[in-house]
Amino acid sequence: MKTPFRKTAGQRSRADAGHAGVSASKMKKRTSHRKHRSSVGPRTPVSQPPRSIIGCRIRHGWKEGNSPVTKWKGTVLDQVPVNPSLYLIKYDGFDCVYGLELNKDERICALEILPDRVATSQINDAHLADTMIGKAVKHMFETQDGSKEEWRGMVLARVPIMNTWFYITYEKDPVLYMYQLLDDYKEGDLHIIPDSIDSSPAERKPGEVWDSLVGKQVEYAKEDGYKRTGMVIHQVETKPSVCFIKFDDDFHIYVYDLVKTF
Repeated sequence: MKTPFRKTAGQRSRADAGHAGVSASKMKKRTSHRKHRSSVGPRTPVSQPPRSIIGCRIRHGWKEGNSPVTKWKGTVLDQVPVNPSLYLIKYDGFDCVYGLELNKDERICALEILPDRVATSQINDAHLADTMIGKAVKHMFETQDGSKEEWRGMVLARVPIMNTWFYITYEKDPVLYMYQLLDDYKEGDLHIIPDSIDSSPAERKPGEVWDSLVGKQVEYAKEDGYKRTGMVIHQVETKPSVCFIKFDDDFHIYVYDLVKTF
């Protein structure tokens, strides 16, 4: 697996932001769960639901084609309700969020659920945290030569089990990332851009109801004619036209404003 962003030695650096589609086996159909009526006679023991691994630390190998096995360690952030076999994962040393079917993807080997779990942290400035969600921002990153580079993006939500981290995406690279944005804001590396009616995605107004797009299949045609298919796995609460999309041929999570993009 690869990511264009890597955080090393306390510095953030951005490499080429282009993402090529990654070859992957097609998403397998989920097994349907049917209710069975109880019959007369001895009762069959009921199996217990599997233990949730959200918040757990994991490690596993990754074997793709003829390449050697690489080792990965990370944290399970969430389980996708519309596709319970799909998990969102933050791997150590990488800033983007991956979407993988941990128990189905044949490229994953020797999966281990580690005993340690993520400890919850206290938000120091809850008002600021709530204020920046759904906002367009300028995010400054340090380049290899020490200069600063500006990336425009949007703060999407707080990460479910890691309260001091935020989901964010960028105009240049519409993939789901996560950073501790409160620290960046206080250090002057994150600036909130005033709302613009012309440029900002549709915002939910008080009392307004949007149709849910979660679970909908989408098709995205690139400029070269190549078509990608995927599924909407999340709709941003404060900006309902903005959705997280998991494409069948990629393990990144993409973020698009469906009103503008599709």
